[in-house]
Amino acid sequence: MASLIGNNTLGEGGKLVERHWQELNSRRRLYTALSLALLFLALTSSLWFANETNAGKFFDRLPYFFDFIEDLLPRDGMEVVRALFDLPSPYDDGSFKYNYPEGRLYLTDSFYIPEYVHKMLETVNIAILSTLIGLAFGFLLSFLAAKNVMPNRWVRWPARRFMEVLRAFPEVVIAGFFLAILSLGAVPAIIAVSVHTIGALGKMFFEVVENADMKPEEGLRAAGANWVERVWFGFVPQVMPNFMSYFLLRLEINVRASTIIGAVGGGGIGELLRLSIGQGHEAKTLAIVLLLFTTIFAVDQFSAWLRRRLVGEQAFNAVV
Repeated sequence: MASLIGNNTLGEGGKLVERHWQELNSRRRLYTALSLALLFLALTSSLWFANETNAGKFFDRLPYFFDFIEDLLPRDGMEVVRALFDLPSPYDDGSFKYNYPEGRLYLTDSFYIPEYVHKMLETVNIAILSTLIGLAFGFLLSFLAAKNVMPNRWVRWPARRFMEVLRAFPEVVIAGFFLAILSLGAVPAIIAVSVHTIGALGKMFFEVVENADMKPEEGLRAAGANWVERVWFGFVPQVMPNFMSYFLLRLEINVRASTIIGAVGGGGIGELLRLSIGQGHEAKTLAIVLLLFTTIFAVDQFSAWLRRRLVGEQAFNAVV
């Protein structure tokens, strides 16, 4: 303001407004500086506390971080390819480190699926099925939890609290509970990821519903439509593009979550990754990491393509 209007051209009222604005601006800068200082102090204290309570001494071990990366380098770059496709290794000495062909899944006498590819497909299947279950139940719960769709608080309040309970715990915690009941395998992983996905998608969905335009619903209400018809014809066409965007985002998240759950016994590629790291099998570890990166990239590209097909290319054109 001071740069646009000189003090000489301001009246008494203008000068008073300018002084008040400068006071507010100085106060805002002071509060910002104090907030940043408090945040820095909190982060520093947290790191210090974590380092003091860490048996391995985090800061003392930090210089050895790159030693672990160096230990992951295989003796031969082609070992990563051999481990990925279950090809025989010239360094095979009978140990588990080079037993790549033993993991093959033979479909016929001569055709096989590499072990890591098979386990990665299992992880992706867990993620897809769990996300579809989350989409179905989150879709239903979102309309019961949205205030503009469900005015009855005795329905809306339990629906919201139910979704909060479902997403209150991480997938790995839920998986640990079901693994103790149902034993190891993919079923506990599917249940765990599905439970968390229902709560997460349900919350995002009902927030989208509450921001929807009410005019179509008002027209349907005036025409005598019932609640289900108002929801299906008045809200679903509006919110479906956003629903699908959140669904595809959640699919990417669930692929990673399924990998983590696999490391604690939930099936898929995660368990093999944990074992290869723990046993120091360099080529196997890098092969799994490469396969994970490729899968996540493929899922991301497929999500972008599918979203364009659902929403339409015009939604992605720049406004000039």
